[in-house]
Amino acid sequence: MGLLDGKKILVTGVLTQGSIAFHVARLAQEQGADVVLTSFGRQYKLTEVMARRLPVEAPVVQLDVTSDEDLAALEGRLREHTDHLDGVVHSIGFAPQSVLGGNFLTGQWDDVATALHVSAYSLKALAVASLPLLGAGGSIVGLTFDAQFAWPVYDWMGVAKAAFESTSRYLARDLGPRGIRCNLVSAGPVRTTAAKSIQGFETIEGRWSERAPLGWDMTDPVPTAQAVAALLSDWFPATTGEIVHVDGGVHAMGQ
Repeated sequence: MGLLDGKKILVTGVLTQGSIAFHVARLAQEQGADVVLTSFGRQYKLTEVMARRLPVEAPVVQLDVTSDEDLAALEGRLREHTDHLDGVVHSIGFAPQSVLGGNFLTGQWDDVATALHVSAYSLKALAVASLPLLGAGGSIVGLTFDAQFAWPVYDWMGVAKAAFESTSRYLARDLGPRGIRCNLVSAGPVRTTAAKSIQGFETIEGRWSERAPLGWDMTDPVPTAQAVAALLSDWFPATTGEIVHVDGGVHAMGQ
C-alpha cells in the first residue's frame, strides 16, 4: 500500500522537472494518488510537457489564482477529472523584480500588491475555490521560505511569505471544524526556476549547507516533496496550522 492510495490530489506550480511541485506530483502518484495539475497563460504548455513526464500523465486544468473567473470555474473544470479532492498543494509565488534584489525601500504599492496577491492571498483563494470538492480528512499544504527573518534580496517576497504563513494559520482555524487541515512546509533554498529568477539569491544560499546540522543539497527538491506528501497523507490527522521545516536544521541554529 502507498501512503496516498486512492487519494485525489490537486497540485499547482508544476513548471519544470526541477520544481518542488513536480516532485510532489511524482511522489503522490508513486504513493497511489491520482493527480491533477493546474497552469495558465504561457506556462500552460510547459506544465503539459511536465505532465507527460510524470509516471502517469496527469490532466492539466486552467487556473490563474488572481482571476475570479478561473477560481469560480475551478470546481467545474476539476469535476471533468474527479468527483472529489483529498488534498491541495499550493506551490505558487511571484513578485516583480522591482520589489526584490535590494529594492525594499523603493518598492511601490502596485508591485507589492501583486506580490501579496499572488504569493499570499492566493492560498485563501485556492482553498475556498477547492472547498466544494474537499471533505473531512482533506489536507491543504503550501510551500514557504522561513519568514521569521529579513533575508538578503528577498525583500517584499519575504513580507508576502509572512502573510502567507499567517493566512495558513487562519485557514487552519476556519477549516478545522470541517475536518480540513492546512499546513506549510518551509524549505531551505532549492535552485528552482523561481529562486533563480531572484537577482542575488546566491546571497541567501551562502553558507547554508555548512550551517545545516544535516547538511543541505540545494539541487535536491525531493526531501521537501516528501514532507509535502506526508502532510497530504492520513499520518498527520491532528496536525494543522503547522510549519514543518525541511532545511537541514538551519532554522534552529543561532549565528
